[in-house]
Amino acid sequence: MVSRRNFIKKSSLGIGFWALPGSAKFLYTDDYISKRPGLEKRKFTSLAVENTIKTIKKSIGDKELAWMFENCFPNTLDTTVKFYQKNNKFYTYVITGDIDAMWLRDSSAQVYPYLSLANEDEKLKNLLKGVINKQVECVLLDPYANAFFDDVSKLSEWKSDSTEMRPGIHERKWEIDSLCYVMRLSYHYWKTTGDSSVFDADWKKAMLLILQTFKEQQRKDSKGIYSFERANGNPLDTQFGKGYGNPTKKIGLIHSMFRPSDDATFYPFLISSNMFAVVSLNETAEIFSEVLKDENSSNQYKILAKEVDEAIQKYAILNHPEAGKIYALEIDGFGNALFMDDANVPNLLSIPYLGYTSKEDEVYKNTRKFSLSKANPWFSEGKFAKGIGRLSHW
Repeated sequence: MVSRRNFIKKSSLGIGFWALPGSAKFLYTDDYISKRPGLEKRKFTSLAVENTIKTIKKSIGDKELAWMFENCFPNTLDTTVKFYQKNNKFYTYVITGDIDAMWLRDSSAQVYPYLSLANEDEKLKNLLKGVINKQVECVLLDPYANAFFDDVSKLSEWKSDSTEMRPGIHERKWEIDSLCYVMRLSYHYWKTTGDSSVFDADWKKAMLLILQTFKEQQRKDSKGIYSFERANGNPLDTQFGKGYGNPTKKIGLIHSMFRPSDDATFYPFLISSNMFAVVSLNETAEIFSEVLKDENSSNQYKILAKEVDEAIQKYAILNHPEAGKIYALEIDGFGNALFMDDANVPNLLSIPYLGYTSKEDEVYKNTRKFSLSKANPWFSEGKFAKGIGRLSHW
């Protein structure tokens, strides 16, 4: 294995690296000293997480990998969370990277690795409950927004977008997966901990609003209440058709104006996100049935999930000239399709991870081969790495 230092020296990055000041070269030290913030500067600490780090480090023979795990695994807790109580409920605001805003998708994914430790640490369990409560608050503010502020007085850099920007919203890109991630975290928190206390009146109201939003975005009778345009000159940051996207044939699928990468969809029926919706709707139906004893609402989720699933199977499995029968990433219902795969989850590669189908499913296996091949226009392969890229990063 080539060392990172030798890779940097031999690659085109090497010139820039060796021009860096000495203080910036700590990333490539051989000493593997922890780069975590000091204990007093960490946003949140969990005994279960700290014990897990010690246990896992001992089982990793490669010192560099052990060092990477030690720094990466607790990073969300160390640097991105704001945990507090309000109206006798826990709330956890989770920023994304260095942006002071909370994405519904990212906040779920950031804390998901800690779910398995929730029963070992009551403090960590409360933090996870806080994320769910904060997400519910966000959905109730606007189910079409993808990113939010904790401080409603803060002004977004996207305040001039042509859409309804309410106080507390950082960005209002409509992405199916944002709402799916909210349902996913709630469901798996419950299945892991057995704790149903988060399913209060606000949670139920938010879940029913999600169901309503998905139905609105089937657009069977009208274009609906949501549109989005951005005048920054980047075509991946705005939408066609005065903010409603390209035309579609109404076949039961849910329209998504943006992908999980935050790039605009070309054809509004984003298949991987519709698959995610099928799984999340069925999971939420289970909660309404088993916990809330609301069979009427549970059936509404199941009916929509069935309708979307049937449309996926009927319209989204198409013949690719090289890969055979595969799932298209995007379709319009008229027979037009986009054969590619995007980098962020949900994408076509992640279908088994989402729980939509088995990794042994023949159509999925063909789709996986396609995604990880040069037939996918956003697959890249070089001397040291290969994988799927993100469209807006090219």
